[in-house]
Amino acid sequence: MVPGEEKPRVTACSLHALPQQSDHKWSVLDKEIRISRHKCSLLLGAGEYQLMQAEAPAVPDEEVRQALGWKIKDMLAYPVDEAVIEHIKIPQDPNAQAGRTPFVYAISARSALIRHYMDDFDSIKAELDVIDIPELAQRNISALLEEPERCLAMLSFNDHGSLLTYTMGGELYHARAFEISAGQLAQTDKAAQDHMHERLLLELQRSLDNFERQFSYMSVNKLVLAPVPGQAALEEYLRENLYVPVQSLDLSEVMNLTAVDELENPAFQSRCFLALGAAVRPEAG
Repeated sequence: MVPGEEKPRVTACSLHALPQQSDHKWSVLDKEIRISRHKCSLLLGAGEYQLMQAEAPAVPDEEVRQALGWKIKDMLAYPVDEAVIEHIKIPQDPNAQAGRTPFVYAISARSALIRHYMDDFDSIKAELDVIDIPELAQRNISALLEEPERCLAMLSFNDHGSLLTYTMGGELYHARAFEISAGQLAQTDKAAQDHMHERLLLELQRSLDNFERQFSYMSVNKLVLAPVPGQAALEEYLRENLYVPVQSLDLSEVMNLTAVDELENPAFQSRCFLALGAAVRPEAG
């Protein structure tokens, strides 16, 4: 990405499978795409982290991680002393009564996994600047589309499932994952595709209702569909059945993609969507 331009400009974008050689796979990949020449971001995948809502501990900033560990330890899939814990604040209702307990999202990953990734980058002398999660990567793209003081819902898809986020003012308020993947939506069998659409509609209706109860001081301006195979049919179906406006996103609306011909293909945009979101992460993140 090139900062300082009207739109973020993508200068290169490609997909590479990690080589199978267990001892030298990162050096092989570095020779192929020169990772070590760049400042790098790593996006954790499904099953590599947990995102949990919790009350913000009433402790000094330097003690928040430890205090959150005690709050979420029973929700972790591993002992809390084996966890790396970070957090992001969930913005409060500006009209809420003073003294109301604020909430945060606690983000946890196994410390062994994080150390493993850091060692991988160290092995090729690459600078690992940020380890991020899909919810925040998607937030970054949503921020490019938001209207002032309006909440935007965004739905993206990958090989493992789908991700719905609610953002306003560049802040993540809520996120929900569904077990409905891009591959399932791309089925050519009409009955199977209709079934996936119906499943997704039900999940979206439940999530929208829950969001409006939890964040009653906000209203969802629209639902934006990230690039996905079969996007046109999905958009038409959701427009007919949801009570919020629905529109499809072409990444060229918010990014300059002219340097990468492959990104003219919506299917390629879909596969690179979250990686591009991680690349436009605000400096203050």
